[in-house]
Parts: sequence; C-alpha cells; structure tokens
Amino acid sequence: MTIGTVINYLNQKKNYNLSADYYEKIAVWLDWWRGFHKPFHEFRETNGKRSVTRRLYSLRMAKKVCEDWASILLNEKTWIAITDGTEKPGENSSTMPGVSSIFVQGEDGTGGVLGDNDFWAQGNALIEKAFALGTGAFVVKLSGVEVDGNRVKPSRQAKIHIDYLTAQQIIPLTIQKGQIVEAAFVSETTVRGRPYIYLETHELENGGYRITNEYFRVEGEQLVPEPLPEGVAKEFYTGSDIPMFTIFSPNIVNTFPNSNGLGMSIYAHAIDNLKSVDLAFNNFCRDFALGGKKVFYREGLLQVDEEGNRIVPDDVMQQLFVQIGDGYMDEQGRQNAVQEFNPSLRVSENVDGLQAMLDYLSFKVGFGTKHYQFNAGSVVTATQYMGDKQELIQNAAKHYIVIERAIKQLVRAILWAGKEVLGQPVNPDAKVTVNFEDSYIIDKESERQRDLQEVRDGLMQPYEYRMKWYGEDEVTAKKMTGAALTDDELMGFDE
Repeated sequence: MTIGTVINYLNQKKNYNLSADYYEKIAVWLDWWRGFHKPFHEFRETNGKRSVTRRLYSLRMAKKVCEDWASILLNEKTWIAITDGTEKPGENSSTMPGVSSIFVQGEDGTGGVLGDNDFWAQGNALIEKAFALGTGAFVVKLSGVEVDGNRVKPSRQAKIHIDYLTAQQIIPLTIQKGQIVEAAFVSETTVRGRPYIYLETHELENGGYRITNEYFRVEGEQLVPEPLPEGVAKEFYTGSDIPMFTIFSPNIVNTFPNSNGLGMSIYAHAIDNLKSVDLAFNNFCRDFALGGKKVFYREGLLQVDEEGNRIVPDDVMQQLFVQIGDGYMDEQGRQNAVQEFNPSLRVSENVDGLQAMLDYLSFKVGFGTKHYQFNAGSVVTATQYMGDKQELIQNAAKHYIVIERAIKQLVRAILWAGKEVLGQPVNPDAKVTVNFEDSYIIDKESERQRDLQEVRDGLMQPYEYRMKWYGEDEVTAKKMTGAALTDDELMGFDE
C-alpha cells in the first residue's frame, strides 16, 4: 500500500484536494538512506556473450550523515527540566522534581510517560529518519478511554502512547503561518501476517481539536474498514488548542514546490555528492577486485581432453590466467608463450579521491569540511580535527531550535492528557526547558582549560567558573570561593 491510497481515501471522503506527488521525492531520499537507489546503484555489464547485472559498491553515507545529526541533537546527555511549583528541596542543595516532571519523565529523567514509550532511543531514531526523509512527528495517542458524548471521560485506567512517525506516514491538512495545524497520520501494523493501518485525523473545531480514529485492513491498494480495537475511541473532542502531535523538519528552507508543509532531506541538495562518494568508493573496491596478477598464455599451451576439446581454467583460475591468440605480440613485438601483468592498486590515489568527495559531502550537509576521515577502509568522524568548526556549531544551533520546540510541544501534549484524561494533578502550563549537550561538537576540555587560565589571569572570577562548570547558582558559588555577597544575596532575596 502507498500513501497515495490513503490520500485518495481522504480526498473522496472529505472532499480534500491533497496531492501525493511530493512523496515521490521522499521515496528517493529513503532509497539513499537505505544505501541503494536502483537507477544509480544497479548497472549492467556485458562480455560480448552475456549481460550481467551488478551493484555499485556503496559507503551508505546518507545514513551516516543522519545518524551523526541525530547523535548531536538528541543524545544521552540531553535532559528536560519541567517546573510547576511543586518542587521540593533535596539533599546537598539539590531540588527534587515536581509532580509534572515525575509524571512525564520519572524522578531520574528516565521513567514516566517518556520512559514507558522508550523516548530517548526512539526519539533519536526518529530524528535520524526525519533528517533523511525531511519530516518526523511525535503523536500522542490514548488507549483504554471512555467517551461521554464527544468528550473523553477522565480515567486512571487510560494510557498514553507515543507514535514516532516519518514523512511517509504524515499527511498535512492545513498549514498556518508555516506550521502544520491539522494533519492525518498513518500507522502501519501487521496482525497474523495481514497488514492493517490506523488512520488518525486531527482537525481544529471551535478552537479545539477533534480526533478521529479509523482502522483498515489492507487488500492490495484497497482499504477495507475494520472495527477499532477495544479502548480506542472512534472520535472525541479535546476542547483544547494544544495539539496532540508535534511535527518537525531539519531547519533548512525547502526549495521544492508542492511540499504541502513537509520538510526537505538534509541531503536533498547533496545527491550528486553522495553519487560522487559511491563512485569513488566503487573505484577503490574495484581496483582490488580487478587489480590481481594476470598471466596471459597462448592457446597452444592448453591441454586437450580425450575428445579433442581444449581444457580451459575454471572461473576462479580465469581471474589469474587469461587466454590469448597465437598471434598476440607483447609491447616489444615478441610472441612470448606466457606473459605476466602486475597492475598497480592505486591505493593512495583512490583514498585521496574518496577523501575529497567526503569533504564536499560534509560541507553540503552542514558539517563543514574535514568532518569525515576515510581511515583503514572505514569512515570515522574526524574528532582529532581541531580546526574551525564554526559552520557545524552554527548549523547545530539552528537545528536545536526545531528539536527544542518539538520536545516542548510533546511534553505539553502529555501534560494535557495527564490532567484531562488520566486525572493526574499535573500542570499543562508548567515551564519546560530542553538542555542540549554540545560536547560532541565543542572541545569541552580545551574550553575548560582556557577558563582556568582566565581565572589565573584574573579575567574570570572563581565563582563564575564554578557557576559555569559545576552548575551552581551565584550565591552557592560565591560561598564556595569566599567571594563577597551582595546585600540582596545576604538577605536571601536572590535565592
């Protein structure tokens, strides 16, 4: 089944005018992320007698690029701060999380609704796919709910689920001020070998969202309606303008027409560079495959079987021994019965060419040059390179904006559902802060040493150093370093 089938269904049912054309581009980006785009990677060779289909060697750099962006933007050091006024003092001047924070992520940041839905692993994977296909979505879903009229009845038995959906599962319906405010989502599942899909439509109505759930069995390109699983409401009205979804894309301007609000792959304008990398890598590998020693011999040297047929070497031996006609002359014009050919593997030339292509690709996807190093037959991040990373730092800061917004919207949707559906004493208006870790792109140790030197030189105060590197507030840091407190600090007004 294709996304076009669902789009045709929505157009017929609700008289929409949606197009599936843009998803053709997404399919191409998906090919490159998987490492095989048939029009490029598959080719045919002929030896004059038969044609053979071969595949180009590929480094699969499209996936590597997206993996690296995901590792930078959401990693094990990323953390979310949620404050709602219910926080309590803890040991060692620490602060115990409040009710809203515990509900969303547990006491240690790894539990709660996010932990139950494997957010940190699945979220990282979604960012990788979103940077590959141009768009990703977190969708908050409810199960085990009861509907009174068109509203969900509060129930402690209800559960919150998070779907992690890619561009091929997202159908924008309405875009306002550059943001998708109405959308349909397609979730695929398989039951006893048969494909099924959920179709979940989020539409604004009187300032709130109406969510409609439909369930289909897939028969070829046809959608056959099926009863919804138990606990899934067919339709309900939230009464809130807080969307139960958040859609994000790489923070780059989409240059393709008819995108309907969907984003653009991080390597959409680097396809030629991906091709160049694979061509260079293919040349590197083919030189090893074809660069073995060759021994040319005359036909007259072949043995003859009982029936008078000449015995030629098998397929393996033919890689080494090559038959030539009796009239063949070498470069000196001699008719030698046996001649050797020892080709050069051109390792250094191939490596230099491949490295140049990797530099171009790295630049096109926002990492700057010198991000990748082809070393010992594999591609590694050039962490030893301490040159100018300004372009990477700037692009990362740009992408942090959309990831932060997406996580904040996800948390707000979870808090709303927690209060209105599960009846939990949480605050949907709690302050949410996303803290990113940039040590993957900034040499923290070098920065720390520079700050220490500035403390020694009197350019930075010791308490400022502790505030920056130990996360202490100003009053605590001044007490630890013996710095003088202001009158307000002494009176506790700044605590």
